[in-house]
Amino acid sequence: MDSDFGIPRELSPLQQLRSQYHPELPPCLQGTTVRVEFGDETTVSEASDSHIIARAFPHTLGQPLAHFLRETAKVPDAQIITQLPSIKVGIVFCGRQAPGGHNVIWGLYEALKVHNAKSTLLGFLGGSEGLFAQKTLEITDDILQTYKNQGGYDLLGRTKDQIRTTEQVNAALKACTDLKLDGLVIIGGVTSNTDAAHLAEFFAEAKCSTKVVGVPVTTNGDLKNQFVEANVGFDTICKVNSQLISNACTDALSAEKYYYFIRLMGRKHSHVALECTLQSHPNMVILGEEVAASKLTIFDISKQICDAVQARAGQDKNHGVILIPEGIIESIPEVYALLKEIHGLLREGVAADKISTQLSPWSSALFEFLPPFIKKQLLLHPESDDSAQLSQIETEKLLAYLVETEMNKRLKEGTYTGKKFNAICHFFGYQARGSLPSKFDCDYAYVLGHICCHILAAGLNGYMATVSNLKSPVNKWKCGAAPITAMMTVKNWSQNASSTSTSIGRPAIHPAMVDLKGKAYELLRQNADKFLMEDLYRNPGPLQYDGPGADAKAVSLCVEDQDYMGRIKKLQEYLDQVRTIVKPGCSQDVLKAALSVMASVTDVLTTISSSSNGGQQFA
Repeated sequence: MDSDFGIPRELSPLQQLRSQYHPELPPCLQGTTVRVEFGDETTVSEASDSHIIARAFPHTLGQPLAHFLRETAKVPDAQIITQLPSIKVGIVFCGRQAPGGHNVIWGLYEALKVHNAKSTLLGFLGGSEGLFAQKTLEITDDILQTYKNQGGYDLLGRTKDQIRTTEQVNAALKACTDLKLDGLVIIGGVTSNTDAAHLAEFFAEAKCSTKVVGVPVTTNGDLKNQFVEANVGFDTICKVNSQLISNACTDALSAEKYYYFIRLMGRKHSHVALECTLQSHPNMVILGEEVAASKLTIFDISKQICDAVQARAGQDKNHGVILIPEGIIESIPEVYALLKEIHGLLREGVAADKISTQLSPWSSALFEFLPPFIKKQLLLHPESDDSAQLSQIETEKLLAYLVETEMNKRLKEGTYTGKKFNAICHFFGYQARGSLPSKFDCDYAYVLGHICCHILAAGLNGYMATVSNLKSPVNKWKCGAAPITAMMTVKNWSQNASSTSTSIGRPAIHPAMVDLKGKAYELLRQNADKFLMEDLYRNPGPLQYDGPGADAKAVSLCVEDQDYMGRIKKLQEYLDQVRTIVKPGCSQDVLKAALSVMASVTDVLTTISSSSNGGQQFA
């Protein structure tokens, strides 16, 4: 065992107190009996992708939803498992660390031991590289003692993770076979769970008995779909960032002479920036999805900020706080085109210091306009998914530079009469993702760990652990499992014709964008003007584990009505009632009414489904 992994931590008094907290379980996960109800077979979200996904997943496509039931539930055809044999399960951290990840391990370990004390949980050391190398640590009560309800991934560690190439999936198969694993649990975001789905299919094809289960854990908040309401880690990172943002708001209001430009980690999409805005009420946020939808240029964005600064100066307000998601740089059309040219040249082996001479005239003009520090950052090699190294590109400094240049010009021309513009720039990301997890993330992760055990007890492969009704108290959470293939779509195009990204044409879970028609965004738009001009700063304070703020949940989670799994069950109940009423021997009137209504419903659903698929095809 590597000496750095699994060693007891030195805990502060607060950490010690948190390690003693034991999350609550929903009724459906309590006790030693597993009760599972299977729904109808699932389908893919976009009909146009069905043939491609069917070819890629002949063994794991079309599996049913699974709902785990409380002891008092009266479901005649539920599968009841009273005795779980001793099993051996492996668990691995994939992707970037997220607060709460350790509680998935804890929840799974406790569930395994409750159902059979002889079951074993092996943690792979160092992420997927540890899986390939079969480097394991057996999880025990003693090892878990100082990692319960703690942040980070340091119990097992992680690497730059993927399980994708032929060599990698074969190494994973060999590890699971050699170790005689009954299950492999993969903790991660969209990329890791996409790999989990392909691995499950590969195992099924190879007749490997190891079942693969995915867990939605990512601070980006972009693994969202009809089955997954939230991701472990998102709640914590937004609360920690919101406190830091609020502190900056208070400082700005006190000094009355600084504008804070704060860039937030969150990858391509703007979920973290939106949630932090709803929690802390800064003066302005620029979402990448807005930029992309309106095709705003870098100059459009800087002009928006300049006009806001000037409007506030008209009310004698020479301070403010502006949030910028790190992914915005890829949402700006001309910058995205420049990045893709640079990435293409880097892949061809062109040296970074020679790239500027080989750019197209349009991209060359933009590149020469940019300040030196941004030029250097844009020349960094892209990530494995062909995206830019977003955490290394200081977009907040670029925008502050452009705004300062324009405001000085306006001041000189006399069109701006406020005080000299002063900007302070920050990047919040690494500070938050290693935080102690919030109470919500502790509970959610622990419950997901228990669900993984239930999934394995039911013999399911290629599923993701899910919880719905998350905005309610834990005792009202609905636990289940959804086939990962039902969350997948196929990206058949790229804005970059020379892209070699492996995601093109490959079924994958694609990151969810901020829904510009959703209730969370609507709430932002309703308040944007007041936030801009009235300084309605709100400080939620530090993470709280007791008192009125302890049970607070993400605003974006609470305002949306997302109980998809519950609605599917309700629909099944209605269909069952129809089958009960409309049987051979029923009256002509009942049959005619049923046919008329069903014909109308079918026509409406066909129309909605067609328009929905057409609208999403190029999202």
